[in-house]
Amino acid sequence: MQTQRLGKTNRSVSGIGLGTWQLGADWGEVSEADAGKVLAAAADAGVTFFDTADVYGDGRSEQVIGAFLRERGADHGITVATKMGRRMDQLPENYSLENFRAWTDRSRKNLGVDTLDLVQLHCPPTAVVTSDEVYDAMDTLVAEGAIANYGLSVETSDQALAAIARPNVATIQIILNAFRLKPLDAVLPAARAANVGIIARVPLASGLLSGKYTAATTFAENDHRNYNRDGSHFDVGETFSGVDFTVGLEAAARFTALAKTADGVTPDTTTAQLALAWLAQLDGVSAVIPGARSADQARANAAAGSMPALGEGFNAGVHEIYDSLLRADIHPRW
Repeated sequence: MQTQRLGKTNRSVSGIGLGTWQLGADWGEVSEADAGKVLAAAADAGVTFFDTADVYGDGRSEQVIGAFLRERGADHGITVATKMGRRMDQLPENYSLENFRAWTDRSRKNLGVDTLDLVQLHCPPTAVVTSDEVYDAMDTLVAEGAIANYGLSVETSDQALAAIARPNVATIQIILNAFRLKPLDAVLPAARAANVGIIARVPLASGLLSGKYTAATTFAENDHRNYNRDGSHFDVGETFSGVDFTVGLEAAARFTALAKTADGVTPDTTTAQLALAWLAQLDGVSAVIPGARSADQARANAAAGSMPALGEGFNAGVHEIYDSLLRADIHPRW
């Protein structure tokens, strides 16, 4: 597994991490036993970076991770990033030091730690991203020992650039995948210059980039890929990366065809692994955080972190698909 430095945290983490939204909620039911198997499979495959949030299953994801790490022992070597800020309405006045203390206290209890490795503001409004008081409050949490480092999870490139300009922001988490390329324009160069780590979330465009979906594919009632396609529950960019499902199927078919031409492809290499490997190999990306609902899926995702360089031809093909099918609808929005 290739490793990268996680921005200003100065921690080294696996290029392929594990996103744990699936272990909490909004992707259909995953039992606690299965969640533990996913975490174990990922860690055994070399994954050393778990991403979670205090609202994933109302803390369930954090609790499952905390229990797993206690079983592994103090030398588990895994960095855990959690997120806060969506337990109340996303109003600027709610992003206060008092609430930050309460939210981080809850996460520390859920995870069973005194100090959180990395806390990210969870897709806050732009007024929060640009607030001096918010960063002062986060600095206070570091000084008090509640958190070791902080970053932001953002929706737009403009928000990312505003946060990167802040001196103590260690990481930026942003949607980045073969169907969402705008962060390549300015965000990644700015992050590299500022030594800010980039955590690429939604790396498979909610599964579109697995190449397994068809027009007949259905999703559970409590799966956001069913209920949030219109953005009525949260930013539509979080579901299929904002790509219309029908257009996404066409783009996915072209990506699957491209995958067969990549350098170093073996008969058992999957389309999803190539999508993850392409991301992990981008200059400036610290960690890619695909989710997994089974141990086999976690192991397959982790294998993408040790693939050889995919080559310029593959990269050009990714950009051609984006430019011809997706850019006009996606690029101006995020």
